[in-house]
Formats: sequence, C-alpha cells, structure tokens
Amino acid sequence: MSKISVILTAAGIGRRMQSSLPKQFMLIHEKPVLMYTMEQFYQYDPKMEIILTLPKDWFSHWETMMTEYDFHIPHRIVEGGKERYNSIKNALDCCKGDIIAVHDGVRPLVNNDTIRACIRAAIEKGAAVPMVPIAESLRQVDGDQSKAVNRGNYRIVQTPQCFQREVILKAYEQDFHKGITDDASLVEQSGHAIETVDGNVENIKITTQSDLKYAGLFLK
Repeated sequence: MSKISVILTAAGIGRRMQSSLPKQFMLIHEKPVLMYTMEQFYQYDPKMEIILTLPKDWFSHWETMMTEYDFHIPHRIVEGGKERYNSIKNALDCCKGDIIAVHDGVRPLVNNDTIRACIRAAIEKGAAVPMVPIAESLRQVDGDQSKAVNRGNYRIVQTPQCFQREVILKAYEQDFHKGITDDASLVEQSGHAIETVDGNVENIKITTQSDLKYAGLFLK
C-alpha cells in the first residue's frame, strides 16, 4: 500500500479578498477555512502525512488558532516562499510519501471521491488532476476583438493534483518561470503526461467574500 503525503498550500496573502487577514484563516461558521481543508484529508486517511506551507510571519497566528479551536490533527509546518513554486519545493524536502498530493489550503469542499480518484490515477499513471466542465459560455479575447469558443473543449482544473514521488521531484528540478500555473503544468513540461479524473463541482478555491458565503452553505 502506497504511503501518501499531502502538501496543503496556504502561503498566500490573498489580496483579492480585500482583508488584512489571509483567507486561509478566515472563519466559516466560527472555524478557520484551513481547518476544514485539513479535516477533509485527515478523515479520508488519518495516516496521511500532512505538510502545511504558511508565511513565516503567520506561524504564531496559526499556533494560537490551533490552541483556541482545540485542533489536534498531526501536521508539519513549512515556510512558504516568494512564489507558490518555492513553497512547494520547500515542502517536497519534507515529504516521505510514495504518492505526493498538492492541494490548495482554501479548497475546503473537496470530497472523498475526488481525493480517492486522484490518488488511484496517480498510482497507475504517475500524475493526475481533477477537472470539472465549464457551465458558462466562453469567448477568446485578442486585443479589442473576441470570438466564441466551444466550452466543451475546456475544463476547470482543481486540486488535489497527485503525483508519484519521482515524477514531481523530477519536475521541480526545473527552474522557476512565469509560465508555471500549477504543479501539473510543471510536470507536463518535464515530459510526463497528465491523467485527468472527475472532480466535484463544489470544490472551489476561495478567493472572494462571495466564495466564503458559498462554502458556508456546504459546511453548515
């Protein structure tokens, strides 16, 4: 049986939320977003190794919150870097798993089916990401011109993105560049194909106040 590590990325400041408090620490029903996210993975597999990336200046705030909310899920905290790439690279040095998952700390609505499907596909194929269809119409913009495109040809990519250990370590031997949008894109650039699985539609990344309200409906 493969040992699983999950890196929860929560080293961002979240400027789009228009708040001095990073979004991972904001409350939904009187509990921080990040705790809901961590609980999802712990409930899926209590033996899963959890690595959390945080801004160094917020380490003590997180420790205070854990005490305040009597939160005891085992995990290791790693200092986040300037870019998401740097945060993941720091966390990879601590991971012991044969399969390494990377998940946004502000996606608390991921469900067991999505986690399970991604891990299984990574075990079989080496790299896997969850996706969901696009419901809205799309237009491609080029300067002041635009044209309709077939939304059926596109998907929204979610997390967790899961990889065999050697696959993601090889990918992170590449230097950082602005074209890196997520871990799967970096793995793809290293020459490894990405398997896709069905995600769960409600598994949004919380970036705005509206997203917080949406998540609150599911986390009652």
